[in-house]
Amino acid sequence: MDYDLPEDLVALKNMAAKFAAEEIAPNARDWDREANIPREVVAKLAELGFIGIFISEKYGGAGLGDLGAAVIMEEIARHCGGTALMLDAHNALCCAHFLIAANKEQKAKYLPKLASGEWLGAWALSEPGCGSDVAAMTCAAVQDGDTWVLNGTKQWITNGHYARVFVIMAKTTPEGGPKGISAFIVERDTPGLSTGPKEDKMGMRASDTVEVRLEDVRVPKEDLCGELNHAFVDAMKVLDRGRITIAAMSVGLARGALEEAVAYAKQRVAFGKPIFEQQSIQFMLADMAMEIDAGRLLAQKAALLADAGEPFTYEASIAKVFCSEMATRACLNAIQIHGGNGYTKEVPVERYMRDAKLCEIGEGSSQIQRIIIARHHLEDR
Repeated sequence: MDYDLPEDLVALKNMAAKFAAEEIAPNARDWDREANIPREVVAKLAELGFIGIFISEKYGGAGLGDLGAAVIMEEIARHCGGTALMLDAHNALCCAHFLIAANKEQKAKYLPKLASGEWLGAWALSEPGCGSDVAAMTCAAVQDGDTWVLNGTKQWITNGHYARVFVIMAKTTPEGGPKGISAFIVERDTPGLSTGPKEDKMGMRASDTVEVRLEDVRVPKEDLCGELNHAFVDAMKVLDRGRITIAAMSVGLARGALEEAVAYAKQRVAFGKPIFEQQSIQFMLADMAMEIDAGRLLAQKAALLADAGEPFTYEASIAKVFCSEMATRACLNAIQIHGGNGYTKEVPVERYMRDAKLCEIGEGSSQIQRIIIARHHLEDR
């Protein structure tokens, strides 16, 4: 069996790794401290095709599949989780929803701008009292003639500070529960839409996260994205794809932790020899390496199934929960290997740990993934 990437994806991997090492790594600490990714960096990512990963060449995108996305996400996250998260929210959430549900006119209008990086996109599902429990959504859309009027608040919206267009979920049939939710395309300058200040987050700080407020926001009926009351089904498809990219991002963060820990262990001397020669350190590094390889295979398996048009919800959940929890363990071990130095911002591993924790929460928490995995087996019996 051939586990090697095809030649085109090897070239993509090398290109992403080179960009991340040269353009991201030297600046990642500053971006984390300043809670900002410079817009010129987004433009450079767009030139490489990383802003339009899934969008077809017809609309100016790279036309890559989920395996290609996983390769890119791992290499970018190796040096900065926040930059990877920005790409994830734009590509695997906002753009993916357009690709799944938007009509031809909507795709022609928005996808070229999203693929070129001219516009960043955001995806708004979560609310202050509604995360995993989508049925508890309170954001509502009421039809008024040829428009829909949206009111409510969305929370934890990645890219919300800079996004030029949002895909926003709202209840259109209040008594319908998850089957009463629709999605709407809302441009940033629409009257009544406002965003709060950037959240002061523990990790993924380079990526902006804000609250989005909707006060009598009028949306033309043609900006309904997908079928009426069908957004829950579409959103679950979007989240499946997002879980693959989160898994790949987690692998990148864990790999970064391992590589930094190995480099430190080789040069740090204790008791007259490099700590790399201590068996206890070797065991920690070995565990990290084994789990990273296992996680990459899980993420790539889910990606290959998605690219083949096969069901992949179960595999995406397994990859997401394993890789995210593995990344947190790897980063904590890397901090332990660095000793006191690992507890400071002078080395990147403490940032990797802060970034990795979010991967256990976003796109469905570890607990939600375990419910999906368990139900898969219960339904098969």
